[in-house]
Amino acid sequence: MQGSNPGSFLLETYDTERLKTLSIWSCFDTEDLAFRPAPRARTPLEHMVHQCVSEDTWMRTMLGVPASVPVLPPTEDRLSFLRHYAQTSEARREFLSGKDAAWWAGEGSFFDVSRSRAWIFVRRLTHSAHHRGQLTVYLRLLGRPVYSIYGPTADTGGLFLNHAPTLYRYVSVEHLLAAEESGGEWPPLPGPCDRPPTERP
Repeated sequence: MQGSNPGSFLLETYDTERLKTLSIWSCFDTEDLAFRPAPRARTPLEHMVHQCVSEDTWMRTMLGVPASVPVLPPTEDRLSFLRHYAQTSEARREFLSGKDAAWWAGEGSFFDVSRSRAWIFVRRLTHSAHHRGQLTVYLRLLGRPVYSIYGPTADTGGLFLNHAPTLYRYVSVEHLLAAEESGGEWPPLPGPCDRPPTERP
């Protein structure tokens, strides 16, 4: 709609994306954090480091979002990364919520080119989703459960075409943090039932 602020939609999306990232991280056990599926692949711990460092760099240098805390948590363990990314991503969301349509349409530097801030922010979201997809593969290789990210998974019932349900592990960042402080919650998953979970089994 003409005159609308794209930031409202972008920040609603960011809110759900940060929960999805934290939810994937939460599915790894402490002993999983050193898992390296290939010699040139990151471990889950290194993915957490990269997410924090990369998002901080993009937000500060391309979008001008200030950082009020260090880039990484003082202790690099599973729960510390969950708390830290929840805190820093919420602070970024809060800062960006005050920006109007003209700000989002304005340009910033994206590496060696100039793009609108809305364009840069969308690329940030897709960059995070790319790494989250890699971590989903890690969970499969480790034999960990995979809850819904955008829709059904093999663990939540299989294919959407077979009416499999969408089942999230946590419904909010607050729910996730409170549960993880006490060891986490694992809602039951039905699995693929009697039908193949993939299109070409």
